[in-house]
Amino acid sequence: MIREVQRHIERALNGIRLAFRGKLTRNNSGQPIQLAQVAGLADELLQNVELMQHYGITSNPPAGSECVVLPLGGRTGHGIVIATEHGSYRLKNLKPGEVALYSDEGDSVILKRGRVMEVTTQTLNVSAATVVNIASPTVNINAQTAVNITSPTVTLSGNLSVGGTITAVGNISSSGGNLLDSSGKTMASIRTVYNGHTHADPQGGSVAAPGAQM
Repeated sequence: MIREVQRHIERALNGIRLAFRGKLTRNNSGQPIQLAQVAGLADELLQNVELMQHYGITSNPPAGSECVVLPLGGRTGHGIVIATEHGSYRLKNLKPGEVALYSDEGDSVILKRGRVMEVTTQTLNVSAATVVNIASPTVNINAQTAVNITSPTVTLSGNLSVGGTITAVGNISSSGGNLLDSSGKTMASIRTVYNGHTHADPQGGSVAAPGAQM
């Protein structure tokens, strides 16, 4: 009697498929829940397998990614992908506690030890409908060619130090602060010198200060 019960249990367990590894061959990310095509064991090819991900974080794994499929209720036809991995593109040698986002093109965002965030890409676009706020004691911009800012107004509450040339297509104005030339003179002091300067008259005396003041 006991052996018969055991045989029935074993037969029932054999009909239940456990979690298994597969490989993504295609993925449809246009659906509310992504649907993947998964190559399983031997020539097994599973269609429309739901790819479950955490809220707020999503990715479209490239073909060839390894995955873990969990058959709900032990049924292969109702399996879901619960994890994906791609050893060729995954960032390696992260230190304990570090977190990274990465793509197959080499872009990455790494939260590194020492509270350092490192962004690597070719083009970085920031789109803010209202305002972009940067609060830092020091902001360094090391541009290889040019820095283009098309915002109507850029406000700096601190000092601006430029090692190269400032080219102004429009006007440069200062309200409450000073603009410095290469010798450290302020625009206000340059204006004072210009407005009051005179030239020696070859016939004696001096020429009056400029009529048109700065």
